[in-house]
Amino acid sequence: MKKKVVVGMSGGVDSSVAAYLLKEAGYEVIGIMMKLSDNPDYEETEGGCCSVAAANDARRVADALEIPFYVLNFKKPFKENVIDYFVDEYFQGRTPNPCVMCNRTVRFSELLRKARHLGADYIATGHYATITEENDRFVLRKSEDDKKDQTYMLYGLTQEHLAHTLMPCGTYSKPEIRAIAEKIGLDVFRKKDSQEICFIPDNDHGSYIEKYGGREVKPGNFVDRQGKVLGKHKGIIHYTIGQRKGLGIALGKPMFVTDIIPWRNEVVLGDEEHIFKTELIAKDINLIPFDKIQGELRVTAKVRYSTKAAPATVIQLDDNRIKVVFDEKQRAITKGQSVVCYIDDLVVGGGIIEEIL
Repeated sequence: MKKKVVVGMSGGVDSSVAAYLLKEAGYEVIGIMMKLSDNPDYEETEGGCCSVAAANDARRVADALEIPFYVLNFKKPFKENVIDYFVDEYFQGRTPNPCVMCNRTVRFSELLRKARHLGADYIATGHYATITEENDRFVLRKSEDDKKDQTYMLYGLTQEHLAHTLMPCGTYSKPEIRAIAEKIGLDVFRKKDSQEICFIPDNDHGSYIEKYGGREVKPGNFVDRQGKVLGKHKGIIHYTIGQRKGLGIALGKPMFVTDIIPWRNEVVLGDEEHIFKTELIAKDINLIPFDKIQGELRVTAKVRYSTKAAPATVIQLDDNRIKVVFDEKQRAITKGQSVVCYIDDLVVGGGIIEEIL
């Protein structure tokens, strides 16, 4: 009997080819689009994973592959676990990563739950990463295409997730995936990658929070590191650590956001040297190859998706927290973002940055 797999299809080239590869490998494939966003401004846009256009693209691919396809409503868990979290973090002066939280709480957990109701053995996505079983544990490793590797966003996956997830694109490069789509006649082969937060059409998170956040956004003071008032800001939700552009204040030299103090509604500005740090503490950790870090572990680590992993030492403080000490200073370590640790291409795990030392 064929193994059954539910593929999360977004209408993009990666998930489309993932569905094709799995069908070719002999699986019984079902395509599901997760309807996540309830943003009316996004319904008719061309981009993003929740638009009408994306759903139509996914349905055309499913028809071409001759697999069943359904659009299912996941708006409630997405709002509760991702959007509400996203808004609250900005009001707390932090900069969240909604994709990390979505993968941890919705995209894999909820899709797996739905797949089980359909009698499926696995779920699958178009992510660029690989899952293998080693030493009686499932582990996550970087994809063959280092430029497209998405393991930073996936460090929160548990053993339960990994045991029931397939990522067939992880052993291909992006050009190879596009070539496969073109070869089998899928129009999405030329579709651009989405760069936005999926529930914010123009990537303007500040305007989104002002419109949909349900709270008053109060202007406050820009201050220097000594507390001297430098000018007025338009609300702390509009700023993040390391930001230089878009401050709306002229001080005669480049100034950078070095801290955000929500209880005083202040945004602290300083010189660029003040945004370079070496140590952090992260909470809500998830470790993949083992249950606990013993002693000091040498790793490479990255503090945001777009940066290169740098040499560091990680120490586990308790069941929920790790301390990461980089060999060299890192730019703009930011509360709310995630730190993810690696040994070569193996994902050790990570957590959400709560303190910069």
